[in-house]
Amino acid sequence: MDTSNPKSANDLPERLANPAKRALAGAGISNVEQLSRATEAEIKKLHGIGPNALKQLRAALEAEGLAFTDDK
Repeated sequence: MDTSNPKSANDLPERLANPAKRALAGAGISNVEQLSRATEAEIKKLHGIGPNALKQLRAALEAEGLAFTDDK
């Protein structure tokens, strides 16, 4: 296992609801670095992403010093 890039692990919020996790997985997003490459509008469009999930995702991005691409 490659441990040289710790961001490759799933570091999305643990308490994220399963529908939101499935929506992100379906979009090919498994960590906050990948999430930061999307716009907030793109994430909002995913079925399973509601206001609570979006709040958690924003917090996860901020914790890593990241943001959605439209917030940069």
